[in-house]
Amino acid sequence: MSLLKIASCRLFDAKAGGLSLILTLGMLIDPARADDWPQWRGPGRDGVSHETGWLEQWPASGPPVVWKANVGIGFSSFAVANNRVYTAGNANSADTIFCLDAHSGKVLWQHSYPSDLGDKYFEGGATATPTVDGNRVYTSSRWGDVFCFDAASGKVIWSRNLATDSGLRVPGWGFAGSPLVFNNLLVLNMGEAGVALDKQTGATVWKSANKDSGYSSPLPFERDGKWFALLGSGQAYIAVDLQSGAEAWRFHWVTQYGVNAADPIVDGDRALISTGYGKGAVLLKMAAGEPQVIWKSKVLHTQLNPAVRVGPYVYGLDGDTTQSASLKCIELATGAQKWEEPAVGMGGLIVADGQLILLTERGELIVAPATPDGFKVAGRKQVLGGKCWTAPVLANGYIFCRSARGDVVCVDVTKPK
Repeated sequence: MSLLKIASCRLFDAKAGGLSLILTLGMLIDPARADDWPQWRGPGRDGVSHETGWLEQWPASGPPVVWKANVGIGFSSFAVANNRVYTAGNANSADTIFCLDAHSGKVLWQHSYPSDLGDKYFEGGATATPTVDGNRVYTSSRWGDVFCFDAASGKVIWSRNLATDSGLRVPGWGFAGSPLVFNNLLVLNMGEAGVALDKQTGATVWKSANKDSGYSSPLPFERDGKWFALLGSGQAYIAVDLQSGAEAWRFHWVTQYGVNAADPIVDGDRALISTGYGKGAVLLKMAAGEPQVIWKSKVLHTQLNPAVRVGPYVYGLDGDTTQSASLKCIELATGAQKWEEPAVGMGGLIVADGQLILLTERGELIVAPATPDGFKVAGRKQVLGGKCWTAPVLANGYIFCRSARGDVVCVDVTKPK
């Protein structure tokens, strides 16, 4: 599913209760296209940017870094909208939500609240990515804090802690899924199969059983005119009706330690699930009732960051944090491996205009064509030090990257005029 197309912008419309189509004349005239990235994994929550006209072939020195910042410990990615960048980090036993100027890195506003670092077997800190919806920004924390901010000023419109006021069980590593806005709802992967709040007030609209959630983010998809969300729990991947929370189906999928963390890939009536710790992947056909297995294999173990689909192929980081991970290309329909690039590490990747944009675990930013014919680097630049597990973000000619310790860089990939 893609909510953004090259010549049109498809947005959730609360009044219409579905999708509205907005044509933008400038998009039809200008062959170069710049796009915001307003939520986790971009406009379609699929890791795909439809931005064009950016610099894909890099000089030996790489593109310039235009600004740097530090936002505290964590793995939160970036939401970019209206020339503002939103992310989160932890320092001195507090989480801080940052709003930065996209062009300069200047802090426009920030909001802090008490929050444990939670450094259990990793650095800890903030893990969820903010979501921008119009003039509001929504955030969630590992311990159940949910905020609605005015996007321009940072004023708190409403806030809740769902672990304390609703008693929702916090899984072993804390909640990790990023908020989804759907019509009038704010949907979160808390509880066995999610919880939905009224996005205007924060009031609970529906919630699921009080069991361990997984660590994935709600992934919306449409089937037969109805909208669903696919969420990982501690024991399964579960599809729920977005408007009511009613369960449509579940697929039992147990990963060690309950780490169902990577978002699935949905393509029409198929869903690809892939998780780490040696579990592997499965392609499901989402028919009426229980989904059917098309293939199941250990060809791909995406422990943390989800893979990305480009046409009939999927590109993802295979392996765990305890071993040397590699980048793989597999055929979605069959699970056949097309190629493997070793020793990339547990970084993250997105796709834009047919190019893979990869930030390796060691902080090297790489661009390479997304092709099943092999991995051929078009550009590379060392942009960060330390551990880098967070996927980069491309928005309006800039690539934003961060490390676990909270170092942020903005790389300029606009083409010279």
